[in-house]
Amino acid sequence: MDLGLTGKNVLVLASSQGLGKASAIEFVKEGANVVISSRNEEKLEAVQNEVEALNLSGTIHYFPTDVTSTQKLSNLVDYTVKTLGGIDVLVNNAGGPPSGSFTDFTDDDWENAFHLNLLSYVRTIRLALPYLKKHGGHIINIASSSIKEPIDGLILSNTFRLGIVGLSKSLANELGPFNILVNTVAPGRVLTDRINFLDNIKAEKTGQTTEEVRKQDEKQIPLRRLGDPEEFAKAVVFLSSSANSYITGSSILVDGGKVRAI
Repeated sequence: MDLGLTGKNVLVLASSQGLGKASAIEFVKEGANVVISSRNEEKLEAVQNEVEALNLSGTIHYFPTDVTSTQKLSNLVDYTVKTLGGIDVLVNNAGGPPSGSFTDFTDDDWENAFHLNLLSYVRTIRLALPYLKKHGGHIINIASSSIKEPIDGLILSNTFRLGIVGLSKSLANELGPFNILVNTVAPGRVLTDRINFLDNIKAEKTGQTTEEVRKQDEKQIPLRRLGDPEEFAKAVVFLSSSANSYITGSSILVDGGKVRAI
């Protein structure tokens, strides 16, 4: 299937590793021109070198950014437009906030998580919107399977990821007349550094090994395995492509069937 992404201009945030990196690479495979971004310039350069060595049909560029800074996000969007000529697809992403229970966190912790995991999406969409409105396009907001089923020990994430769903659903209605499709894509147990980190914490708290923790989780997944970042990325790319012309305002789980909620 031709996804119609050749020559399209894509901005992917938090893309020096994990799900953001996998999504960016999948876009380049489809012939898109991609800007990746994160705070770590060394990692960004490594991703660029890795992708360029593959001789894929698209192009990749990077620009370091802290998503909690309005000015730096503005600089990122300006760079993207100057380098690529516009924005056809925006993929919002951000690292997860700290794990812990309600009593573990101060007001500052809540405010920091708000800026990282929700307000950064609001700001980036606002900045990219004038360019998306020119020809229509796609906004993908990456969240978590906790939008359907809260995850123990991740109260900050559980709270603000749901805000992403409300934002996406509202924007799908407001931006539909401009042919801008807005969807939330929610990963479950997809093997990334974040999952390794959380599994190590759980192992320490329960006295288990990380491998034991992971095997228990795999038993709760109908496919009996963790997902691969590339599998998640394919869902993001499909929803951002011309193959998707009528799915908007939806929340798509990529979790191997783990969440039982209807």
